[in-house]
Amino acid sequence: MNVIKGGTVRLDRYDIRILQILQRRGRITKSALAEAINLSVSPCWERVKRLEQAGIIRGYGAVIDTGLLQNRTSVLVEVSLGRHSAEAMRRFERAMQDCDKVTDCYATGGGVDYVLKVICDDIDQYQRLIDHWLAADLGIERYYTYIVTKTVKQQPLMPSLPE
Repeated sequence: MNVIKGGTVRLDRYDIRILQILQRRGRITKSALAEAINLSVSPCWERVKRLEQAGIIRGYGAVIDTGLLQNRTSVLVEVSLGRHSAEAMRRFERAMQDCDKVTDCYATGGGVDYVLKVICDDIDQYQRLIDHWLAADLGIERYYTYIVTKTVKQQPLMPSLPE
């Protein structure tokens, strides 16, 4: 049995199998999911609801290849803040959460405070975004920009869970 962070949710082999299946086949029917994990429909669906309520399953959605829709520029950005107070970090994080161009934002330990993934129409749009952030005084002391030239591997799924 696995214990999730905080110790409040315990996962057994059925829960883990449900997660493994749903992350690959989010549109699976209740009955097919139940059959795949060898439980009846009601207990299976109760487990799914418990995993949703615990926040382990945050939602369902389609994985879209935006490159097929139109050319986009992906940029990875390392950001270091000038101040490391809780308020300075909250202010920066709120701005990242509110920006639809930022698809990922990670607080990191080590040499930089945050690593971002930004998707823009082009480099000019990215530079205007950075200029906006600097003018908004989000506390950015330094930033480093890395233009993605090719995606070698992109895996939206979590690696296999331990059973």
